[in-house]
Amino acid sequence: MTEIAQVWGAAPSTRFDEIARKYRPIFAEIRQGAVARDLERHLPSVEYDQLRAAGFSRLRLPQSLGGDGLTLPELFGLLIELAEADPNLTNAYRSHFGFTEDLLNAPESAWRNHWFSLLARGQTIGSGFSEIGNAPLGSYSTQLTRDGDHWLLNGQKFYTTGSLYADWITLGAVDGDGQPIGALVPTRAPGVDILDDWDGFGQALTASGTAHFTDVRITDDLIKPSALRFSYAGGFFQLVHLASLAGIGRAAAGDLSRHVAERRRVYARSNAAVPGDDPQILQVVGRVRSAAYAAGAIVLKAAEALQRAHEANKGTDSLAIGQANRDADLEVSQSVTVVSTLILEATTLLFDALGASAARRIHGLDRHWRNARTITSHNPRIYHDRVVGDFAVNGHAPPQQGGVGIHPGREISKA
Repeated sequence: MTEIAQVWGAAPSTRFDEIARKYRPIFAEIRQGAVARDLERHLPSVEYDQLRAAGFSRLRLPQSLGGDGLTLPELFGLLIELAEADPNLTNAYRSHFGFTEDLLNAPESAWRNHWFSLLARGQTIGSGFSEIGNAPLGSYSTQLTRDGDHWLLNGQKFYTTGSLYADWITLGAVDGDGQPIGALVPTRAPGVDILDDWDGFGQALTASGTAHFTDVRITDDLIKPSALRFSYAGGFFQLVHLASLAGIGRAAAGDLSRHVAERRRVYARSNAAVPGDDPQILQVVGRVRSAAYAAGAIVLKAAEALQRAHEANKGTDSLAIGQANRDADLEVSQSVTVVSTLILEATTLLFDALGASAARRIHGLDRHWRNARTITSHNPRIYHDRVVGDFAVNGHAPPQQGGVGIHPGREISKA
């Protein structure tokens, strides 16, 4: 890759390139196999473990625990680079980094220290919060019920992203009284069955299928002290998706530049002897690259707001904490539609600079749009626009994000 292809803006810190140096060769190797994995539906288990072995899962852990001690802007800078290589892997690590953030924001306790020690040894966490069916909004159908000196877990989860690759699933359920409860579940425990049945047209390799839990024995030490997530969780998880989009934009821009540079055939109406000299073709390349640049800059700027929320949470000023968390949520919401639109348009526009042969599956150019469209379907952007508008006009703070489910006031037909 030429030097000019690296002009994505200033790094999020002076030490960032030094930290990123050990991961970039792995990112490059991951990207080389991305098209083949997509065509063959080959899960990137080896690549996931390569990252883990290099310490990628410990990016946010303190250096005293063997981590890199990254700030949130630094973390999101690396997530963009990983997504440029393969956004499936960025999504597969999303829940792991969310659980890490839970620990970083939790009060000192033996439970927290125990899980820090497991993460320090390279163990990773998958997701188990989303459900399908008629579970009420803000609640779960999955149940954790007391059975003597332990608990039994029964139910199923969907969008269990990354769980096939991980050692543990972090999940939400209800206890015998219908109250929310959280737990960590070993992915290889008896009664746990994780399926790779996600059949979406994009992000197909995130292992976002169904997990079934049948009388899974859960000991008290695996129950979370609180079912609540860290205070800026909504913005954090959404920004991981935006980082994925920014990375997709970079990958699309790089692929487009390479295809145009290699292309020799021209149309009769073209403006030059080769596509690389045609000003209209170059304009398309420039627009795609500019969209990727803007998306990355926006993500890193919003990550600064998350960092301010994280730092405020260490203090005792409740007003400052509340404002920092509110601002982080708003800054991410203000980013969602802009970044989504930039990358969706860019991954469609790129074909205008190429011929019909660019549509061949072997090139894998369609995967950029498929992945981007799938990512933007999570947590619909129309609601982010409304939240931002409501704040701008009425001063209303963003509501808490409580997942997906049936509205409590809506009757469910049994027909």
